[in-house]
Amino acid sequence: MTRKIEGYGFLAAAMATVGSTVIASKLIGAGLAPFTATALRFAVALPVFLIILRVMGERLPRLGWRAWGLLTLQAGAGSVGYTTFLISGLRHTSAVDAGVIIGTLPAVTAAIAIVVLGERPRWTVLAAIGLSAAGVALISLDGGGTGGGSLLGNGLILAAVLCEGVFILLNKRLATPIAPLMQSTLMTGLGLLVALGPAAFEVPWTTPATASALLAVVYYALVPTVGGFILWYAGAARVTGAEAAIFTAVAPVTAALLGVAVLGETIAPPQALGIGLVLAAILGMTAPELARGWERVIVAPPAEADGQ
Repeated sequence: MTRKIEGYGFLAAAMATVGSTVIASKLIGAGLAPFTATALRFAVALPVFLIILRVMGERLPRLGWRAWGLLTLQAGAGSVGYTTFLISGLRHTSAVDAGVIIGTLPAVTAAIAIVVLGERPRWTVLAAIGLSAAGVALISLDGGGTGGGSLLGNGLILAAVLCEGVFILLNKRLATPIAPLMQSTLMTGLGLLVALGPAAFEVPWTTPATASALLAVVYYALVPTVGGFILWYAGAARVTGAEAAIFTAVAPVTAALLGVAVLGETIAPPQALGIGLVLAAILGMTAPELARGWERVIVAPPAEADGQ
C-alpha cells in the first residue's frame, strides 16, 4: 500500500507540473515569440536529458528511416506544435480556460482514433467525448465575458491539444520500441531542430526578451519537461494504468487554481461547470478499466509529463 501511495503522490505532482505550464506559457507569451521560446525550452532541457541518459547507460536502438520520419512528425506535432499553440493561445485567453481545454486531451485523443484510425469506442468513451466537448463549448460561448477568454485563444489551445493527440497516436505507429527516457530525449532534440527554422523568422535578436519570460522558459524546461517526466514514470511504475490515467484530472484543476492565485484571474460559472464536465469525462473514461483491474502501465503520459 505504501508503494501505491508513493505512486499517487508522484503522479499528482507530475500532473501539477503539467498544469503549471499554462501559467508559464502565459508569462512566456508576454515576453517572447512562440517558436523562439519553444527552441529555448528544448535547448535548456536537452543537456539535462543527455546527462540522465549517460548516467542511466541507455543507448539508442537501431532505427530505420520510417521510424526517424515518425519521430520527426511526433516532435513537430507534440513538441513544437503543442508548445507554440499553447503560448500563442494564452496571449488571447485566460489560464483558467486553457486549463479546462487541456484537460480534454484523453477524450480528444480517443476522438482522433475513432475518426482517423476507425477504432470502435465503448459507450463510456463516446460519453467522455461529449462531456469534454460540452465543457469546451461552455467556456467558448462565454467568449470574452466574465471568464476573460476568447474564441481565438481557446481555438489555439484546442489546436495544441489536437497536436498532442496526434503525438500519442503516432507513438502507436512506431515498430521499434523506444525506452521512455530515450524517446523524451529524442523529442527534445528533434523538437529543437524543428523549432530553430521558424524561430529564425521571428528575428528574436531584434526584440529583447523580458526577464519573467526567460525565467518561465527555464522553469518550463526543467520542472514540467524534465521533472514531470521523472515524476510520471516513477508514479506509473507503482500503480495500474487506469489509476495513473485518473491523475490527468490534476492538470486542469492545477491550471485553474494557479490562474487565480498567481495571475489574479477569476473562475466564472461557465468555467467552473466546464471544469466539472471535463473532470467527469476523465473519470468516466478510466472507471471501466479500474472496475476490471486493468494492469497495463501507461506508456504515453499526457502533455508535458512525457518530457515533450
